[in-house]
Amino acid sequence: MKWKKLLSLKSWSHVFKRMPALLMSSEVKLQDKLLFLVPAAVYWVMPDVLPLLPIDDIGVTMFLMNWFVQRAERKYPNVAVRK
Repeated sequence: MKWKKLLSLKSWSHVFKRMPALLMSSEVKLQDKLLFLVPAAVYWVMPDVLPLLPIDDIGVTMFLMNWFVQRAERKYPNVAVRK
């Protein structure tokens, strides 16, 4: 991922808009949803396991969200955004 895209508000607004639709969609398999939910939950619940990693919980969650949205949009291009 390029730094310019990582720092773009447009890119992050897209991620935050798409995330709920992808997580709530019945078209996206549970296994794919768990690829986001399990690592995020583990890092939030057990941050002391990796005490030398200087990344905040929200930072890890945002990187996982970005990765999940990109992956899910490639795999499930027909999932629509709910309004």
